[in-house]
Amino acid sequence: MAEQKRDYYEVLGVSKTASDSELKSAYRKLAKKYHPDMNPGDAEAEKKFKEASEAYAVLSDPEKRRQYDQFGHAAFENGGGGAGGFDFSGMDFGDIFGDIFGSFFGGGGGRASNGPMRGANLRAAVHITFEEAAFGCEKQLEITLKEECAMCHGTGAKPGTSKRTCSKCGGKGRVMMSQQSLFGMVQNVTTCPDCRGTGEVIDTPCPECSGTGYVARKKKISVSIPAGIDNGQSVRIREKGEPGRNGGPRGDLLVEVIVSNHPIFQRRDMDIYSSAPISFAQATLGGEVIIDTLDGKVSYEVKPGTQTDTTIRLRGKGIPSLRNKNVRGDQYVTLVVQVPTSLSKEAKEALRKFDELTGKTTSGGPKSVKAEKKKKGFADKIKDAIDDL
Repeated sequence: MAEQKRDYYEVLGVSKTASDSELKSAYRKLAKKYHPDMNPGDAEAEKKFKEASEAYAVLSDPEKRRQYDQFGHAAFENGGGGAGGFDFSGMDFGDIFGDIFGSFFGGGGGRASNGPMRGANLRAAVHITFEEAAFGCEKQLEITLKEECAMCHGTGAKPGTSKRTCSKCGGKGRVMMSQQSLFGMVQNVTTCPDCRGTGEVIDTPCPECSGTGYVARKKKISVSIPAGIDNGQSVRIREKGEPGRNGGPRGDLLVEVIVSNHPIFQRRDMDIYSSAPISFAQATLGGEVIIDTLDGKVSYEVKPGTQTDTTIRLRGKGIPSLRNKNVRGDQYVTLVVQVPTSLSKEAKEALRKFDELTGKTTSGGPKSVKAEKKKKGFADKIKDAIDDL
């Protein structure tokens, strides 16, 4: 089943009463955004570019627009004029693409396409500890960067020689080519194959850099890791990426942060989660418990009668905010009552006596039967564990 076409006005994002200048302006923006030369290898962008071109080809032609307004897409079905019911052969995209790529369609007012271009971004990764992610740190990275060639000073030409203007594109860096497409014959702007978009040709390349103007060297880069950064986030270092073209600035270096797991703490946003063991006596009678935090060990007073898996909150003991290191999350600690696994004979007798005094068990009779029927509590589970020792 063929994919249903969208309304042409919707594609261009204009109303049905849009003027010619409004149509052209809308298409110019879409063409600049989705043109294949701007999005190499992006099939979705190419699809949207063709969709916008088809819409503009119809709506910019008064007769085709009149037919479309009356009959919709059906006006161009059944071979109404080239692939898809119409073609682009009579269309003049010169002034539109001239604004985007330069003056390749006659005239000389468009800006040059071989102007300064920013370099590509580089990516690297750095491994840090849980604590380093929480409080920030400085790391040294060794990466390979392209540096200006010392022999040719970045020109790419052998010393004593120079570049020449590309004869194929006239120094513009791009050429116009005609090719058959789904919509018929289309004039397309593409990078000049001879100069690869630079507008200049090197006849005698520099032997040091092979004509690139740059040589690869390993360099150590200092990276400031901010407090509160999380696993998978990146730090951007300006202008430490690939060199620009035609005098354009370098790209950036994007350093992905990989945070190691912690044996005690787990992170959720700005909060930390952990657990802490307490004894049966501490849970029953209350008392001081020492808890590990990012800031070191802290003392916490456990309330009498604390049940196992009780969660407590330590305010301000979590992860600092990336935006404000003075603001921190909290730490949530689950208190886990530890059942002893090795007891002396005297200790066992003392616990049995304790069990009797608290009315949990008796030596026999109807009361013990009722007690057996009761749902076992925490003390009963401890007794069973002791009896198994």
